[in-house]
Amino acid sequence: MKLQALYTHYYIRPQFDALGKGHLFIHPWNIEIFGSRITIGDYANILTTSDNKVRLTVWPQEKGKGRIAIGDYCLICPGVRISSAHEIVIEDNCMLAGATFITDSDWHGTYDRVTTIGRTAPVHIRDNVWLGDRVTVCKGVTIGENSIVGAGSVVVRDIPPNVIAGGNPARVVKQLDPEKPLVKRQSWFADPDQLRREIDALDRENLEKNTVWGWIRTKIKPGISD
Repeated sequence: MKLQALYTHYYIRPQFDALGKGHLFIHPWNIEIFGSRITIGDYANILTTSDNKVRLTVWPQEKGKGRIAIGDYCLICPGVRISSAHEIVIEDNCMLAGATFITDSDWHGTYDRVTTIGRTAPVHIRDNVWLGDRVTVCKGVTIGENSIVGAGSVVVRDIPPNVIAGGNPARVVKQLDPEKPLVKRQSWFADPDQLRREIDALDRENLEKNTVWGWIRTKIKPGISD
């Protein structure tokens, strides 16, 4: 954990325009950041693996455009890509599952596929949205607060608040029950110091049997449990 925190501090933090307190990035060396005007709020979690990197890209064609703003308490899972030529705003408590792709541009013109990036329009994902695995969110879309978008969906038009949507193109399939209380990610961070201690203890428990010689053995003669 300390190595990851040091790597984040020296190599990842300087690439953001702003990075809030309490963040936890797992395997931060698999985070790729291109361009400026990228901000992340407090208590963000970014999870990565070597074969599923997280990529945040700002590549504007017009001066003054291109921005990614991610709020507080957000979760970004392995393989997520966010690409902006205009503006992408992700509010607090949002969860982006594995391989989610969010873009505010076509990235190529319909007829001129060399010198233009095509049409652009801002994307706005409001508070407490959950995007399932492999969801694609296209330019010009707003997803309303608390809504869920099912795995594999392609969002090409606005999704209202407090619904479950799915499909290609994504459509509303269910309304959330207004009588049931919503528990947001921010509640998990009510005592951030205690949470960090619990995560550290779990990490130590999982790694307590790891040794240098054990690692060498797995490289020379791996067993069924390695």
